[in-house]
Amino acid sequence: MANLSRRDFLVTASAATLAATAAPAFAAASRQRVFIGSNTPEGILAFDWDPATAEFTAAGVAAKLANVDWLTFSPGREFLFAASEVDSFNGKATGEVASFSVAGGQLKPLSAQNSAATGTCHVALDHSGRVLLSADYGGGAAASFLIEDGKLSPAVWTEHFTGHGPVADRQQSAHAHFASFSPDNRFAYINDLGSDQIHIFSLDAKTARLTAAGSYQAHPGDGPRTLHFHPNGHTAYSINELSSIVDVLAWSKADGSLTLQTRIPLLEEGSTGESRACDTVISKNGGNVYFANRFHDFIYAFRADVKTGALTPIGRTGSGGKIPRNFVLDPTERWMLVANQNSSLVSVFARDPETGALANEGKSFPVPAPMCILFA
Repeated sequence: MANLSRRDFLVTASAATLAATAAPAFAAASRQRVFIGSNTPEGILAFDWDPATAEFTAAGVAAKLANVDWLTFSPGREFLFAASEVDSFNGKATGEVASFSVAGGQLKPLSAQNSAATGTCHVALDHSGRVLLSADYGGGAAASFLIEDGKLSPAVWTEHFTGHGPVADRQQSAHAHFASFSPDNRFAYINDLGSDQIHIFSLDAKTARLTAAGSYQAHPGDGPRTLHFHPNGHTAYSINELSSIVDVLAWSKADGSLTLQTRIPLLEEGSTGESRACDTVISKNGGNVYFANRFHDFIYAFRADVKTGALTPIGRTGSGGKIPRNFVLDPTERWMLVANQNSSLVSVFARDPETGALANEGKSFPVPAPMCILFA
């Protein structure tokens, strides 16, 4: 853990506000199991989180699954699904998609299937809990799976995308990076960083089959990486990795289309050097939205208009390490946890629940190559 005292840690996060409101909540809270996807042979690591002290304690290997890039829960949190970015599985040149039962903070393997291609970096579960999508960065592909009692079927649908963009070393071919579902669960989306597109599909949740329904074309060289829907049900944020710009989008319930409303740069004017925007976190009430940026290594906090989704900047906070791959709010939303991949650290920052502002300083805990943080 970094040499930052508990007192200094809280002072940097609007301690007056926290002190007045946090104590009862913290007293009532109990330690909680956290699973972390790790880009190591161990794969899924277990930790215990104490929201009263912001302490993060290692609890061993939860499941040996090599090079885990992403984790997600079923709606009832009784099953966990993982994306394993391996070069081959079952004798085929694909990644692995796996499922586990969850009981007492422990994981038990249930099923494993081949993804559509190599570089499996993301999995997403639809709102019904019946359909899982995987996205393969290296192979530029996606697949869907039906789920029954936590077990994955073989791939029901696959798509190998084509296309490229103007950034020669990053967009020489399609790179499917992220899967998501519309608020009404009628549409599925695959962010394709390589071709500057978000592919849109109609979803049949009963069969897990997808049908092409259009696309959103980002600016050339943007590299759309992730897509997150605001709780208002009509706003979405697409974070563009290569340009470090966020596209604020309007979502159409009629046909699932996405329309650009505005673009928000994450870097300060005049910033130089390599920059890679990464991920998005939205508070439960929709009042705050946060974006992570790598190489410059910061979290950028915004206030959000809950009706329109419009964003007003609050400020940037250093990520606490190098290459923030993923970040989350804890269930109390009083702490932000950041997975700093290249530093092998999870960094914790206090959050002001009234303003959404993050502390300028935090404390860090060793975690080998953390890629994804998931609260049980």
